[in-house]
Amino acid sequence: MAADRDRLYYRPIALGDGLPLAGGPLRFARLQVLERGRAPRVIAAEAAPEVALRALTEARKPLAGLPQDRPAVMGILNVTPDSFSDGGRNHAPEAAQAAARAMAAAGADILDIGAESTRPGAAPVSLEEELARLGGVLPALDGLCWSMDTRKAAVMAAALDAGAAMINDVSALAYDDAAPGLAAARGCPVVLMHAQGTPETMQVAPHYEDALLDVFDWLADRIAACEAAGIARAHIVADPGIGFGKALEHNLSLLRGLTLLHGLGVPLLLGASRKALIGRLAGGAGASVAPEQRLPGSLALALHGAACGVQMVRVHDVAETVQALRLWKAVV
Repeated sequence: MAADRDRLYYRPIALGDGLPLAGGPLRFARLQVLERGRAPRVIAAEAAPEVALRALTEARKPLAGLPQDRPAVMGILNVTPDSFSDGGRNHAPEAAQAAARAMAAAGADILDIGAESTRPGAAPVSLEEELARLGGVLPALDGLCWSMDTRKAAVMAAALDAGAAMINDVSALAYDDAAPGLAAARGCPVVLMHAQGTPETMQVAPHYEDALLDVFDWLADRIAACEAAGIARAHIVADPGIGFGKALEHNLSLLRGLTLLHGLGVPLLLGASRKALIGRLAGGAGASVAPEQRLPGSLALALHGAACGVQMVRVHDVAETVQALRLWKAVV
């Protein structure tokens, strides 16, 4: 996709008073105007074009019964032997079932079930293997609110048949040609995540002209493509894909400019829990902190997401995140 050199981008700043951000509790009175090749400038919010303000201020439609007055907490449940963080802890069906119940009891609003690792360097898993890993888990999710983390239309269909409330696709429905049509026909909410490259290659010298603006444009194009395939905009969630085909500076650019993505006009999901950028920044002096030791950094980024008005945070540590957001809501 060629960048539109003349396009203007509007990022809400100085959150406090003013217009409602995405129809939620946060407000903004000023906008940073971004343009490729030029220095940013600041304007009053009311000075922005009507179409930009509408995207930034309109209330997002409720999704899958998730809360609207705070970020929903999506608990991560990987039923894989090789995920970067849990190392196969919940690969066995009994362990996965117990973990699902524990996260729901800890306050998770929705669980995200994944049976194919998409960590950096991960090889694809066959359809048969992915379905086999889920066979002993999906029936036990009855009564829980959950989403299916997959790139394959057949797995999406099986999950929706088993009661999934949402599809979460790290390829933004671009990996499987049948996925957009399936999502449109089922009328289910979908999370479209940005990634540069595939899990096998995405961390090999990722490159952007401007990470924040490039990701915005890419997500805008995928949203438009999914709408053209028949998926209602009210059913679409956007995820900037922290750690997916991005170096440290790219991730930081996205996190610093996160409010810009509200201009997409859809709910936002932030998935930064235990990601490598936490390990690199928390370690200091070139050291790195192991994934299981990244809780403080994960909470910091979840709270940053909340302060930027995201509608959902995807996390490993549910109880701790629920508590942190409860306190955030009380004081903010």
